[in-house]
Amino acid sequence: MTFSIAARCAETGMFGIAISSSSPAVAARCSHAHAGAGVVASQNITDPSLGISGLEMLAMGATAEEALDRLVASTPFAAYRQLAIVDSRGGVAGHSGERTLGVHAMAKGNGCIAAGNLLATTEVPQRIIDAFEASAGNLPSRLLAALSAGLEAGGEAGPVRSAGLKVVRNVAWPVVDLRVDWHEQPIAALQDLWDVYKPQMEDYVRRALDPNAAPSFGVPGDE
Repeated sequence: MTFSIAARCAETGMFGIAISSSSPAVAARCSHAHAGAGVVASQNITDPSLGISGLEMLAMGATAEEALDRLVASTPFAAYRQLAIVDSRGGVAGHSGERTLGVHAMAKGNGCIAAGNLLATTEVPQRIIDAFEASAGNLPSRLLAALSAGLEAGGEAGPVRSAGLKVVRNVAWPVVDLRVDWHEQPIAALQDLWDVYKPQMEDYVRRALDPNAAPSFGVPGDE
């Protein structure tokens, strides 16, 4: 019921994840990222605690493979879980338990990994990776382009209803954390949200780091 891409940008050190599902609010449960550490997608009959624990391991220096091995060993329900991990060096690792739902697959690239379950075809994750690696520009835009390519390749076997985009970098909070929790076309709606937020993203970072140097909000009453 989910397909996703997790990635590290080698040029900027940013980490991010883009995800979509037929279930509501998929990004609230499945997307986990920590600045300087890495990113974890915890999906398919989801246990969000695996994402939280995986980030803690990555923050302590574990590689993606090491974190994955520990996570799988730590849970009695590994057969139900699908995990995709990117570490601080761009290493990737993935797990699809034998009880992963429906047609499922994973694909790995240079600092990126795509995973999905209840897919239209097993080719969807590879199409996501191909689109990501062929793209240029900032990481959030590349992640969304890759997610859209997954949808165009068939996506889930049924319609998707939610989507999310989370990106972290050299500050303690996500610089992008956008969600569409229920929508007829959630990936298109998520792209619309990013188009609105993209030109303002750096302003919000500056307001946090140095309000004296930050621009005004440009809204009524803020003169």
